[in-house]
Amino acid sequence: MDLPILDLVVFLVYMAAIVLFGISFSFKKRTALEYTTGGGRLPSWAIGMSIFATFVSSISFLALPGNAFLSNWNGFVFSLSIPLAAWIAVKYFVPLYRNLQSESAYYYLETRFGSWARIYASICYLLTQLARMGAIMYLLALPMNALFGWSIPMIIMCTGISVMVYAMLGGIEAVIWTDAVQGIVLIGGALLCLVVILFSMPNGPGEVITIAFEADKFNLGSFNFNFVESTFWMILVYGLFINLQNFGIDQSYIQRYITAKTEKEAVKSTWLGSLLYVPVSLLFFLIGTALFSYYQAFPDLLPADLKLAENADKVFPYFIVSGLPSGVTGILIASIFAAGMSTVSTSINSSATVFLSDHYRKYIHKNATEKQSMRVLLISSFVMGILSIVVALAFNGVTSALEAWWALSSIFSGGILGLFLLGFVVKKASSKAAAIGVLFGVLVIGWMSLSPIILNGTSIEGFKNVLHTNLTIVMGTLTIFIVGFVLTSLFKSK
Repeated sequence: MDLPILDLVVFLVYMAAIVLFGISFSFKKRTALEYTTGGGRLPSWAIGMSIFATFVSSISFLALPGNAFLSNWNGFVFSLSIPLAAWIAVKYFVPLYRNLQSESAYYYLETRFGSWARIYASICYLLTQLARMGAIMYLLALPMNALFGWSIPMIIMCTGISVMVYAMLGGIEAVIWTDAVQGIVLIGGALLCLVVILFSMPNGPGEVITIAFEADKFNLGSFNFNFVESTFWMILVYGLFINLQNFGIDQSYIQRYITAKTEKEAVKSTWLGSLLYVPVSLLFFLIGTALFSYYQAFPDLLPADLKLAENADKVFPYFIVSGLPSGVTGILIASIFAAGMSTVSTSINSSATVFLSDHYRKYIHKNATEKQSMRVLLISSFVMGILSIVVALAFNGVTSALEAWWALSSIFSGGILGLFLLGFVVKKASSKAAAIGVLFGVLVIGWMSLSPIILNGTSIEGFKNVLHTNLTIVMGTLTIFIVGFVLTSLFKSK
């Protein structure tokens, strides 16, 4: 399918403008601390928009409407866990990291359990970010390839290099300000698309609701306490743990707490970024449901191959190209890229910060000069950007990139949320208890992630994990916390 010239121009102008806007921050003379924290002078609304944009990726932009189109609103339950996680964050996590005066999220773990905890957590973070960036860029390339025939490797390399250039040169200021712009673009694009769908219905916008209700599209899932299937409670528990990990131990979020002028501003930005995601995710689910009603009203407009369950994620991109006026399509494609670019740029900058703070200054050159530190930040940003492109290219040909990402993120997270909660809640937890807890946690994560693959069809199939895949992070976190807590009590009694 050929993209009209006007849409192509809109898309290319947007991409060029974002890259140039990000690069413009490189003309400021900065120290390494300013490169990683923005000198603590960024406004709360921009930081909040950046937190929001980090939440939203191309996975969200394509997968949420696809999920709603295919099934129901069960996935929206994930968003319902965010307010509770945000409340815990602003009450406990933001003050903790603001008072530590370190740009690293993992310095706290070192103060509690020693250097091994900091090394373990930071390496887990770097591996998770590589998998995340690779998955996002690959999933971003899929619909573009299907709709326009663009080469998947070409899309991945162009997107990766564009983001890498401004994230590397502009530092955290470029990331936050471009995130703020891209957050506005993707919200505006999604709203515009929903309005077009609603007013394209034969009998007006109300017909969307009528058709959707008849098909039970607004169902939030079963309320049974079943953790093998995707029930309401399973998604709620999974969402709470994922969001606690985001707010409590993810460098991408902790770094934004520090960029704010004051603790009060940091709290405001955290509330803005987290709570904004709830209605926007609702917007994405509405789009998916509206698309279902639209193609029920106009069944001949949807190609037969897109009616297959495995192609649900491609329905929204197809509508963008075939159902929107020329010019508007370019804006929506830019919105999809905005969602992916904002997340990737954040990962590149935060990963470079982790490498400098947790590894280079700690073990390679303890008294590094500003010039040396800046060089390390630039080089590590470049290396992470290149590696993320390589990982994205490696995803090419994977049967399900989304499932591969879920498996990798569960393994690479390493249960570091459990380690953080153990140190934060159990004040007397020892390094030895924490280390044994981590060992047990890693074993549980490995068993839950790999046993369905390794043991499937074998004589010991009864030992494979039958719980839902999303619960891997939950069980890993709980194992580390509970084992560490019990051992702390035993060591204390002895």
